[in-house]
Amino acid sequence: MENIKATHTEESTMRKILLRTILVLAATSFLCRDVPLAAAQNKARVDVTGKWAFDVTTSAGSGKPIVTFKQAGETLTGHYSSMNFGEADLNGTVKGQDIAFKFVGTVQGTSIDVSYAGTIESDDAIRGTIDIGGLARGTFTAKRQ
Repeated sequence: MENIKATHTEESTMRKILLRTILVLAATSFLCRDVPLAAAQNKARVDVTGKWAFDVTTSAGSGKPIVTFKQAGETLTGHYSSMNFGEADLNGTVKGQDIAFKFVGTVQGTSIDVSYAGTIESDDAIRGTIDIGGLARGTFTAKRQ
């Protein structure tokens, strides 16, 4: 009879230990789930302010514009300079790792809306797509100078 009581007590103790272990693991998992979110928020605080060299390839040709950004929170302003579209002021947004901006360029005396959308890959690199007034589309990479 004592062996049965001892076995029952050992099983009860083992169950308590197992339950505590499960609770600790569950709590740790719950508390640590915000760590990637915090890391993503820190990563999202990239400031693109400065001068950038772009490399653009489209169905209408390629180019190497220079873009100067000024970022204030999510608001983006700046200046675009290229052989293809001339000089133009730009405006856009930075939301997390996403960047988008647009301007009105000039091609052979005709105004055309140009839109860029991309992902900030690091403090010094951006990659994305370009839409030239719906007439041509392409891709770009950009490096901070």
